[in-house]
Amino acid sequence: MPIDSDQLALHFGFSFEDLYHRDGLVHLDGVFLQELQSADAALFDRLTTARRDPAALTRKQQSDLIIDLAPYLEDFIGELFGISADVRKLQARHDALAPIYALKRKFIQKKAISGVTKEQASAINGMAVAAELESLFGEPLTERSFVEHVSAWLDAEAHHQPHLQSAAQYAAWAALSPAGMEKHHHGVLFRVPHKLDMTHLIPVETLQANGVAKLTLPEHSWRHREGFKLTDAGMDLTAALDQAHYCIKCHNQAKDSCSTGLKEKTGAFKASVFGVTLAGCPLEEKIS
Repeated sequence: MPIDSDQLALHFGFSFEDLYHRDGLVHLDGVFLQELQSADAALFDRLTTARRDPAALTRKQQSDLIIDLAPYLEDFIGELFGISADVRKLQARHDALAPIYALKRKFIQKKAISGVTKEQASAINGMAVAAELESLFGEPLTERSFVEHVSAWLDAEAHHQPHLQSAAQYAAWAALSPAGMEKHHHGVLFRVPHKLDMTHLIPVETLQANGVAKLTLPEHSWRHREGFKLTDAGMDLTAALDQAHYCIKCHNQAKDSCSTGLKEKTGAFKASVFGVTLAGCPLEEKIS
């Protein structure tokens, strides 16, 4: 079908049809490079150097370059399509959520749960510690209030050691104990990576009906369904960014095993419990 270019006006003197031709894309790339050079000459030099000799960069250096370029490319695309205001609104939503991931990384993962076992976390009286924290917060304990108050305590850490110890206790209980994980199942702040039982990925319950045992999902997992419409709404922005931050962590550690595969110490690829070779993405894509 013919393209109605009147419906989409592009900036920088481009037409929509330019995006369908190599010459147009080469010209567009040149405009982006000009914009990048005027905004950050050092980053421009890194990009042009990498383009001349891509093999000279390690995978981590490639990841660092992509992440450093992303804000400039995002702004450029926003201006190209005339959606800069919408991009800024989305950036503002990202910025508003940033304290969650910062506290999760520097306090919950590095301090609160470090060296704590599931058994130790389960021995904590989570409800009692929650009541103590609510008294200190002066408001109900939610992920938002936890982030706000604990972040403030960390800014004056020497004066809030007892408060931070209580916060660490609660975080360990919430992140590692079955009761805490159940309570914060729908959040991201206390959700941390854990080992999976690959033969029991879906928690089911046994229901006895007329002398016959049937497997069923727990009631809190039920979703109303009409016809064949999908019932899983997927992740919201908060959960999606939580996953993206975890991917960036892997890139920074030069792991990115989703892309490159999981390997044994011998260098051979690992296999799943079902015998499937975990060789990563066949296209070597960076998963995030």
